[in-house]
Amino acid sequence: MINKRSLWFLTLFSLILVLSVYYITMPSELLMATNNGEKKTETVSTKEESSESAELVALRVESEEKLLDKITELKKVLTSSKSTSEQKNAAFEEMQKLNKNKGIEETIEGKIKNELNLKAFVNIDGINISVVVDSTKHDTKTANQIMRLVQKEFDTAMSISVKFQK
Repeated sequence: MINKRSLWFLTLFSLILVLSVYYITMPSELLMATNNGEKKTETVSTKEESSESAELVALRVESEEKLLDKITELKKVLTSSKSTSEQKNAAFEEMQKLNKNKGIEETIEGKIKNELNLKAFVNIDGINISVVVDSTKHDTKTANQIMRLVQKEFDTAMSISVKFQK
């Protein structure tokens, strides 16, 4: 009689065997096309990043370093045996808030790029949002459009500042 463990083993072994036979019999041209497609997307993303200005790249790196330092500190609090449950809860909530803000920053940067065709860096610090735009055109109309676009992401009124650099 076959027990549950043996049945699971046979099921998983059969699945692995079928997948490996499928992979081996797959045409090599299809595999090459898949690999070449991945390389093309990597070079495209590298070209996009290199076309940004040095100021925006520096701001992104500085922001990432601050975020990583803060997350490291919060992880130390979470993993420390000396921390109380209130401290651990506060650290966890802070990590969630940081991750949420990072996601919102990336969303806003994507919207600015798609709708206004401008490269920008967004930093959220509480209710203060600073937007640094890489543009030679410094006008109030564009700044106003950016402010409206950013404010759409939030339910409450935020303090938004727009700075143009080039």
